[in-house]
Formats: sequence, structure tokens, C-alpha cells
Amino acid sequence: MQFGIAMPTAADAWKLVQRAEELGFASAWFYDTQMLSADCFVAMGAAAVRTERIRLGTGILIPSNRIAPVTANALASLNQLAPGRIDFGVGTGFTGRRTMGLGAMKLADMEEYIRVVCGLLDGELLEAEFEGQNRKIRFLNPELGLINTEDPIPLHVSAFGPKSRALLAKLGAGWINFVGDVETAVATLEDMRRIWTEAGRDIADLTATEFALGCVLADGEPYDSPRAVAQAGPRAAVLLHRAADEAIAGWPGFGGLPEAAAETVAGYVEHAKGYEPADARYLENHRGHLMFVKAEELKYITAELIRDTTFTAREAELKSRIGDLQDAGYSQFTIQIVPGQEDAIEDWGRVRKAFA
Repeated sequence: MQFGIAMPTAADAWKLVQRAEELGFASAWFYDTQMLSADCFVAMGAAAVRTERIRLGTGILIPSNRIAPVTANALASLNQLAPGRIDFGVGTGFTGRRTMGLGAMKLADMEEYIRVVCGLLDGELLEAEFEGQNRKIRFLNPELGLINTEDPIPLHVSAFGPKSRALLAKLGAGWINFVGDVETAVATLEDMRRIWTEAGRDIADLTATEFALGCVLADGEPYDSPRAVAQAGPRAAVLLHRAADEAIAGWPGFGGLPEAAAETVAGYVEHAKGYEPADARYLENHRGHLMFVKAEELKYITAELIRDTTFTAREAELKSRIGDLQDAGYSQFTIQIVPGQEDAIEDWGRVRKAFA
């Protein structure tokens, strides 16, 4: 089982990535959330020149944020700085699109985007649509060494539903999952494995990465300690944000809410209905998304919600839970480090050692 880190991108995220490399983490994933954090490619470039071994990936790139040739060029440029260490993680867009009042993009559009990006990275001459016109495109001067299209850049897809998982299997991509409990993680992996094999693929070729937030608790530390709320609370808050999106805008909530939290979640939804401006409540709803818990959210981020929806526990229990993920077939456990809690990587470094 490999370990990775994910982070809301900061311009100086290279400092955290450098420390992750020193601690033996295999990957660092950079969020593509343009209204919340810094640009992922700027931060990845800085990390590329300050590290030697750790893999650097977009986690998760949103296709609608930039046209496909720009993304292909950015990935190939990074590949020149860190040859063979770049990963292309992509999804239909949750955080980065909802912060602008948009739902997920269409799977067919994402598939076409992946075709163009990956085709360019493979050195192909291909046809793509721009401004309503079909045009043939390719990298024109790869021999100059300004970019690197020789070392492969693996594709990973964030896939929550059956249609997106079917597309992932069709493409033969790595799978990125984002859940907060072992039972759901194992069940969704079983479904992904079924879809993968039904597509005619060898199960040995499936790589599965679990993204999570959590806190390594000290002995006697409660689930709702200030430290646990800061490190794991943003994941619990995401479930509140999703519920508010579903109630206010009609966007899918993806489930994942424990029944015991129904009253707490309903309370937050009513609170979110009062956000201003009334025609853009998504702005305040998603402020701090996956980064921090807003002051008015604190009363909804209960010890029970953190316990049930995040990887928050004492070290021994966390090792057991992650071991269960490994036994189920996950390839990598990726923990998100939130802004202001960078020291948490030391705790997770100790957990990682048990799987070295």
C-alpha cells in the first residue's frame, strides 16, 4: 500500500510536498479549484524542481477550466521538469464547478477532453473542435526538448457513479475514490472491480486510490477536539455542502450521509437557505470547501459526524482501517492536508511506516 498526500493548492505547496517525499510518501495530488485555492500547475511546477522521487498529479483536474491543448501542454511541460513523475487525474468537476454555480459537466464532454489531452501527449495528429470548428492539431516542436512526450503520463479518473466507472474501465484508467469509511470504500471498490472485469480488463491492472481526510488522535483526544475539527472537519462539512446544493440547486448529493446525522444536516440546509446573495447561495455554501470549517458551521460538525465520515481515530485503529483497504485491493491511501495543519503530515508519516 502506497501513501499519498492531497492538498488545496498553495503557491508554496512545494514545501509540504518536499516533506512528504522525505517521509516516504509516493504521490502528491494538487486540487484544481480555481475560486478557492492557487493554480495547480504553478504549484506543481515549483514542486517538480524541488523534489526528486515523489509523483505529482492533478487531483482532480476539471476539464472546463481550460481547453484540452493547454492542459496537454502543461502536463508535458511538467513532464520535462519531472520526467516520468506526472499523473493526469481528471473528473467531471465538483468543488471547482460548484463554487461557480455549475453542476458537473457531461461525461461525453469529459471523454472527448481526455481523448484530445492523451492523444497529444502520445504525439498524435488529431482532430478536435474549437469555437465550433474542427481543426487538426499536434505538438509542433517536441524535438526541441521544451516539453516531454516520451515518458508516459498515467490517466486517473475520479468516478463516483456507474456511468463514470464504466467510462474509466473503457479507458483503462486508474480509479480515484473519495469516501470516509472503510465499509463504503470496500463496497465501491467491489463495484469498480466488477465493472472493470465486465469491460474485459485484467483485474491486476486496476489501480485504486482512496482520498480521505482525517486526524490521528492522541490518547484520550475526542473526535471533536479543535485539532480534529481543523483536520477532519472540512470533509464532514463537504457532506453538508452537498446536501445544501441538492436542496437549493437540485444538484446530486452523492449520498454518504449517516442516518444518525439527518437532523444535523437538515439544520445546516435551513441555515444555508439564508445565505446571500439569494441568487448565488453557492458562494457562501462552498467558502472554505475542503479547506476549513466556517464559524457558523461549527455547531453542525459534531463528534459523531467526524467519527463516521472521516479517517479520524487513534493510530492503531487507523492502521487497522487502512490495512482493511489494502486487503480489499486499494493501491494507495491519500490523506488531504488542510491549510494551517501542515504538521499533520508527521502523524500520517508514522502511520505510513507500518505499510512500508
